[in-house]
Amino acid sequence: MNWLTNFVRPKIRALVGKDVPDNLWEKCSKCEQMIFNKELDANLRVCPHCGYHLRLGVNDRIKLLFDNGDFTRIKASTGIKDPLEFKDSKKYTDRIKASRDKTGEKDAVVTGFGRIDGHKTVAVFFNFDFMGGSMGTAVGEDFIAAAELAVSKGYSFLVVPCSGGARMQEGIFSLMQMPRTVVAVNKVKEAELPYIVLLTNPTTGGVSASFAMLGDIHIAEPEAIIAFTGPRVIEGTIREKLPEGFQKSEYLLNHGMVDMVIERKDLKETLSRILGLLTHKKY
Repeated sequence: MNWLTNFVRPKIRALVGKDVPDNLWEKCSKCEQMIFNKELDANLRVCPHCGYHLRLGVNDRIKLLFDNGDFTRIKASTGIKDPLEFKDSKKYTDRIKASRDKTGEKDAVVTGFGRIDGHKTVAVFFNFDFMGGSMGTAVGEDFIAAAELAVSKGYSFLVVPCSGGARMQEGIFSLMQMPRTVVAVNKVKEAELPYIVLLTNPTTGGVSASFAMLGDIHIAEPEAIIAFTGPRVIEGTIREKLPEGFQKSEYLLNHGMVDMVIERKDLKETLSRILGLLTHKKY
């Protein structure tokens, strides 16, 4: 319970004389200002008060980047089913089912192809709403299929990570997707096709330790967390205080790990310019 629940909502209900939906507004993760969802969506889910970039859904990101929102999906894989018969507070199979019901997707990535300002591009989008965008066998299979499609068609390859890393419920099967995706990236590079990575918040764990940091160009959204593991784990291991914001995109830009930090409203224009330069053609 908070001031919004206890004070604001009852006042509005008293004025309009009916129930007020719970999803009218959202609190900014940084400045904690309340923002009406319509205003937030109109501003590409960037806080109008402090400029913080809140998480953007896969479908909205596709509409933002691809011409007219046209994006032909590649058939998704379902991976292997619960290879370890894993159970914590819930069965792994129950978590998968809940995520599928919630997102309408088979697993944590959406793959397909379209045009970015005319530039033919195959893309992989990670969906954080599906088990934190974690990478399991299905993600690995879909990533590889997308890379192979880019090579066969001669298209540029764009990957947009938004992930907590490898999926622990699949154990070693999940970790094996790290070298498999690296091999897929190398095939794209051997074909002399552009491989662009758009780093979003968060890009961590086995995802950042594999394909996410192998791009020809690394673009990052402002204040995105890009790391292998959390600061508390690192500080506990090396027994030293870490620099402020050392895992954010701006810090990585200043230390040569990221090529550019671009606001969301400028992403399509930036990608178009990069793709044009790397492919030596306008479209």
